[in-house]
Amino acid sequence: SAAFARHVVILDEPTAALGVKEGNMVLELIRRVRDRGLPVILISHNMPHVFELADRIHIMRLGRRVALTTPQKHTMGEVVAIMTGAMPGNDQASGADGPSAA
Repeated sequence: SAAFARHVVILDEPTAALGVKEGNMVLELIRRVRDRGLPVILISHNMPHVFELADRIHIMRLGRRVALTTPQKHTMGEVVAIMTGAMPGNDQASGADGPSAA
């Protein structure tokens, strides 16, 4: 289980300062790491990358998780709307005003 993994890869905006070619190299590296069974936490505002790689999306707003979804359940536009507050989140554990349950 990923929750009990001894190793976790955490990447915070790994492609933000890269060109397209270099960014694609990073995405391929993330895929290889994930395919080897290591859990990867990708922190990113780049929705195409998130939707390409993620199996779960934790949506944050103002430092709190407001929704937990998958790329199959919401569109990129809906995820951005939840992130910006234009659409309500679905997180029963933390809610927009409650404590974060990350």
